[in-house]
Amino acid sequence: MSNKYIRWFKEVGMDDVAEVGGKNASLGEMYQQLTAQGVRVPNGFAVTAEAYREVLDANQAWAKLHEVLDDLNPDNVKDLQARGAKARAIVAACELPQDLQAEIIAHYAKLKVEYGDDVSLAVRSSATAADSP
Repeated sequence: MSNKYIRWFKEVGMDDVAEVGGKNASLGEMYQQLTAQGVRVPNGFAVTAEAYREVLDANQAWAKLHEVLDDLNPDNVKDLQARGAKARAIVAACELPQDLQAEIIAHYAKLKVEYGDDVSLAVRSSATAADSP
């Protein structure tokens, strides 16, 4: 199976913040370091920033986002709120490419093999830019 868009926690650490964000990098560190010491840290995976860019590419969303955000005045709070809502709507309307869907489903299936069909999951957002200098 291809891992173009997915990284297991055992594969990521703090050097991967730009690719998977700070929360996922920290989860990777915990999984690798604490599991080896006998602490039960649940397995999981991160969907990469590259996957996000691919979603925007596949949906021709970049131009729409630039149209909404390029002349943004951060001092105008009402306009900032309106533009933020428009940008979120553009992203929310995007469809996941089939290869990304397939990769996520395949990795979820592996978690079900590891933890059973009734596996409970937490889905977390981890913005890579928020963790950058």
